[in-house]
Amino acid sequence: MARNSYRITSRMTRLLTMTSMFMMGAFVTTPAVAAEDSLTPPIAVQMYTMRDYGTTEEQFAAVNRAGIKAIETVGDHGVSAERMNELLDTYDLDIIAAHVGLDDLRSDSSEIVDFNKFVGNDTIVIPYLEEDARPDNAEGWKRLGEELGGMVDELEQEGMTLAYHNHDFEMQKYGEKTALELLFNAAGPGLMSEIDLAWVERAGLDPAEYVTHFDGRLFAVHAKDNAPEGVAEDEGGFTSLGEGVLDWKAILPAVKQAGAEWYIIEHDHPLDPEEVITDGNRFLKENL
Repeated sequence: MARNSYRITSRMTRLLTMTSMFMMGAFVTTPAVAAEDSLTPPIAVQMYTMRDYGTTEEQFAAVNRAGIKAIETVGDHGVSAERMNELLDTYDLDIIAAHVGLDDLRSDSSEIVDFNKFVGNDTIVIPYLEEDARPDNAEGWKRLGEELGGMVDELEQEGMTLAYHNHDFEMQKYGEKTALELLFNAAGPGLMSEIDLAWVERAGLDPAEYVTHFDGRLFAVHAKDNAPEGVAEDEGGFTSLGEGVLDWKAILPAVKQAGAEWYIIEHDHPLDPEEVITDGNRFLKENL
């Protein structure tokens, strides 16, 4: 099934699942917020941004109030697939990807796949490598890429896509290539990229230029802004979109040209998460 077709049918899949469970007396749901037929513009929230904002339901409600229709989850948020579907429908949201740790995928991906299929998601993203899991030479990055290429093949058999999200440490260069490029070259064309624009900029590279290296393999960008040096130190040096140092007039056209499917709002340490995603949604709608 084509990726766009999968997105369109995800709400219907959840609705049918929930209707069936309701008829069996499994649960009763609150009426869903009226849904639009489209998830355009393709804006989502990485729910790591909302992690300190109350319960999972309170987080989903805040995303709904911000006017955003899609989320990227962090694992399963500690709820069952059935409960996740309830919340998605109540707050008019779709899951477009899930962040899942590399060790979890290595140990047993079947449970992860089952959960995400049930909630209408077809994309798994490896979000971060712990320090002891990061290769320290070019060959190590290539070997990791080959391992991820094998995971791609396994997930594709389940109708799933694998993507990889960067930080700054993957920007280290070995000759003419960054570690991230070595990893992707070794993984093969099935591995998709989720480029975190703020971390690319922090590594001293130009995000508008760097996304061109993943033309045709750019599942999404993490739309995140870096504050000027010495500003917003209590928020990890990040700030709301458009209020920092990233050159969005150059970046956004380059991202579009590279074929990004999604613009995912993220802030690693927000003091006011709801304000951050509301402002980010407004900024992207005005500038995309």
